Amino acid sequence: MSIIERKFYNRSTLIVARELLGCKLVRNIDGEIIQGIIIETEAYTQEDPACHAFKGKTLRASTLFKKPGISYVYFIYGMYYCFNVVTEPEGRAGAVLIRALQPFGKLNNTNGPGKLCREMKITKELNEADLTRMDSGLWIEKGESLAENNVIVTSRIGIKLAVDYPWRFYIKNNPHVSRK
Repeated sequence: MSIIERKFYNRSTLIVARELLGCKLVRNIDGEIIQGIIIETEAYTQEDPACHAFKGKTLRASTLFKKPGISYVYFIYGMYYCFNVVTEPEGRAGAVLIRALQPFGKLNNTNGPGKLCREMKITKELNEADLTRMDSGLWIEKGESLAENNVIVTSRIGIKLAVDYPWRFYIKNNPHVSRK
């Protein structure tokens, strides 16, 4: 086990989004470990109209401007949580939405951002959790590098603005991808 260090996240959001593929998302709930491999991500930056930080440092978006390597968890459609990893240097907003996991163990239905949060019990209480520390209860461990031909780069889904940005990444032929 090797937890990813903060410097990994202190880079371009697009690079981090691609390099998170194959890494392991781990959750500790009262000593029970739940985990899955990150197989699908989407990138969002402050210049992006689909990003919560596009209009600046609002109350909702303030977490996106904080130190890299923390979580950004928000509620959507009045029923789902979404889990993001904050990227870029502090003061510059960026985040990677974790869209899908390849489950193992007790995890089952993790082929979508709301589903993986439900399965891993990620809620607003984990907003700003330090993903570089095990004591936060939520962290990311290093994975194996993927060859370029095993990564699909395409436009994002489930949004209304900037849908043409090729900022969605997923592992080719993985059956747990949210939608193709």
